[in-house]
Amino acid sequence: MPAIKRIVLDVLKPHQPNALEFASSLAGLGDDYNVKLKVTEVDEKTESTVIIIEAVSLDFTRIENAIIEMGGSVHSIDEVEVDGRSRASLTDSD
Repeated sequence: MPAIKRIVLDVLKPHQPNALEFASSLAGLGDDYNVKLKVTEVDEKTESTVIIIEAVSLDFTRIENAIIEMGGSVHSIDEVEVDGRSRASLTDSD
């Protein structure tokens, strides 16, 4: 199965959890998840963010569920990088 290596998401989130807590929670979903979160707009109740997540193999369903559990919503997938090799072959070659 192809491995998602990098994904860029447009996410609307509430003010709480704050950006640091939000990004840390997402990073905790995988041993090698690297998360960058940029707040692009703030209004009375929400923050628009761009979230970049990178790893050997990302679990998008788990990421999306975590965002929803924290009160956020994925507006769009703006960019994605997928490796056509299977996850097993990726770990075998390391």
